[in-house]
Amino acid sequence: MLTWGEWKKKKVSAGLTKRRRFVLVAGMLTLGMLIVQRLRVEARYEAIAVLGVMSYALSAWSLFSELRGVAGWLVNLILPTIYPISVALFYFLLPQAWGTQVAVMILFAISMYGLLLSANIFAVASFRTIQLLRAARAVGFLLSIISSALLFHVIFSLHLAGSWTALLVTLTSLLLLWQGSWSHVATTSVRGEFYYALVGAVLIGEMALALTFWLIDVPLASVMLSMGVYVVLGLFQHDLEKRLFSRTVQEYLGFAGIVFVVVSLAVILRWMG
Repeated sequence: MLTWGEWKKKKVSAGLTKRRRFVLVAGMLTLGMLIVQRLRVEARYEAIAVLGVMSYALSAWSLFSELRGVAGWLVNLILPTIYPISVALFYFLLPQAWGTQVAVMILFAISMYGLLLSANIFAVASFRTIQLLRAARAVGFLLSIISSALLFHVIFSLHLAGSWTALLVTLTSLLLLWQGSWSHVATTSVRGEFYYALVGAVLIGEMALALTFWLIDVPLASVMLSMGVYVVLGLFQHDLEKRLFSRTVQEYLGFAGIVFVVVSLAVILRWMG
């Protein structure tokens, strides 16, 4: 009698190869995003919610043979679900020129394919050693920062009350930091990485609340907060890898300090103007 894992492998081997499924999913999500942009404005948010459900379902289907437990079915699929949502929401704010649309869709399709490859590596690495883990970490880290920047830009563009802005930023950061922290160790356990993410998300949320009191442009706010995600996630990953040395902390904090000074100067110059 076949075990669950053997049945999944047999079921998948009878269909498309894994890479072809990744190409198909990336193409379907790209097409879905194009359809969303053609809808009237009032229906787009509901359509993006549907796109998010599709992103999770299609990503799970493409990775079906490798997904195991909460780590596989929940945490590993956070970024493949959030990334299409972040691009679709940010797409509203871009110029509607034909060239811009084509460029964004091409970049999204390529990056989504790379993200699915990385998610597959994370899933495999959770139960056996795989050499491509370092490359997958780099892709996941980059797309986590991009997703956070896009979503923070959208959140601040809504001009909500400070408490609501901070809450949305905290929830967004929690999901991205959880997936980013877990993917660096890629184990079957997710609880420890969740505590890391919770602490980091609260810090990013407090930053967002503070920024709501500044006379700051939306792009600068998103840059500041995504810089926070970059620093927090980078430090967490080094700590999980037991390589958090004083020099590493200094490098990340030095980068954060430079970004803070540049953004602060831009805000001060605007106040003076």
